[in-house]
Amino acid sequence: MDTWVWIVIAVAVVVVLALIVMSLRRSRMRRLEEQRGEARELRQEAETRAQEADERRAAAEQMAQRAEADRREAEMTAQRANEVDPDVETASADEEERARS
Repeated sequence: MDTWVWIVIAVAVVVVLALIVMSLRRSRMRRLEEQRGEARELRQEAETRAQEADERRAAAEQMAQRAEADRREAEMTAQRANEVDPDVETASADEEERARS
């Protein structure tokens, strides 16, 4: 074979290899971009879930504070009922009897 045929074959092989390399790079870049997009979506979802969790935690803390306030109020009401009820002896009734003695 002539030299020019070998040169044409070599150039064709180089061109084909270059096209294959470029194609592989493009597909890799496309895949990386898809992964970046998916990562962005996952981060947004995680941030949204974290915000929702913080809101639920704050609401739960507020409910716990209200429950504690309601419990204290119920205790005060029960104590007042014990003070008013003549059948229940309380510490203040015991103190009054001691004072009379």
